[in-house]
Amino acid sequence: MDRDDFRPTPPADVSVQTAAGRTTLVFVRDLRHPPAAVWSALTEPGRLAEWAPFLADRDLGSPGDVTLTLVDGESRERQGAVVRRAEPPHLLEYAWEDDLLRWELVPTATGTRLTLRHTLAHGGGMAPMVAAGWHICLDVAAHLLDGDPVGPIRGGEAKNFGWPELRDAYARRLAGD
Repeated sequence: MDRDDFRPTPPADVSVQTAAGRTTLVFVRDLRHPPAAVWSALTEPGRLAEWAPFLADRDLGSPGDVTLTLVDGESRERQGAVVRRAEPPHLLEYAWEDDLLRWELVPTATGTRLTLRHTLAHGGGMAPMVAAGWHICLDVAAHLLDGDPVGPIRGGEAKNFGWPELRDAYARRLAGD
């Protein structure tokens, strides 16, 4: 696919959960690939570089410290993270700064059901923006898995690829929770 032709898919299944004063965005996405293929996209630095909002200094497939470099255009911000759990190819959990991300992969008849539970450090008001960002990233990851890479769409650049409309759609959906 030509990058200029990229358009996001319709909004995904999302919800928010609140516990102990923290908000968790729950984002569910079905992918047409087996868990092992999705796992490699979630953990391998070269694959992450093609779709994630960050670069990783090591494979995320094992517990321990990692540096994630958030990318926004020419801007780079190194941030600390710790992989807490890595159970290939079904569960990946890491703390990224003050957020916690838990990726659950369940095989389905047609591929994998991916559930991302992103616990937000800065409250539920960020949930629609975070959902829109992950939505675009995972659309790009799906193209990568399909063998039709479009290249990463990160940070402010996402505004040119439907991020504002997705943010608004997720705000409406999450307001109903």
